[in-house]
Amino acid sequence: MRISNEEKAMWLEDWKGSGKSACVYAKENGLNPQTFVKWTKPVSEKQVSFVEVVPPAMPVPPHSPEILIEKGDVKIHIPLAINRGELRAVMEGLGCAL
Repeated sequence: MRISNEEKAMWLEDWKGSGKSACVYAKENGLNPQTFVKWTKPVSEKQVSFVEVVPPAMPVPPHSPEILIEKGDVKIHIPLAINRGELRAVMEGLGCAL
C-alpha cells in the first residue's frame, strides 16, 4: 500500500498529539511500525549510507569469536570484542531501529 506525503503528514500530526510512542501508535492504527518510525526521523538521519567503525586499539586475533550478519551477497563480520557504541553505529548504519 502506497501512502502519499499528505497522508504521512496527517499520520505524523495525529501521532504527535497522541502522546504515544511511534511503535505503539503505528500498531494501534494498522501501520507498519518500522516504516512509521522511519517517518518520524529527521531527513538527516535517513540519509546515512555507510558507517565507519574505527578498528580496536588491540588487533583482533584471527579466528576470534564474532557475529556474522549476512544479507544477500554482503557479509559483515563483527568481533565480539566490539564496544557498545561501535555496535550501535553498525546497527544504525544497517537501518535497524533501536
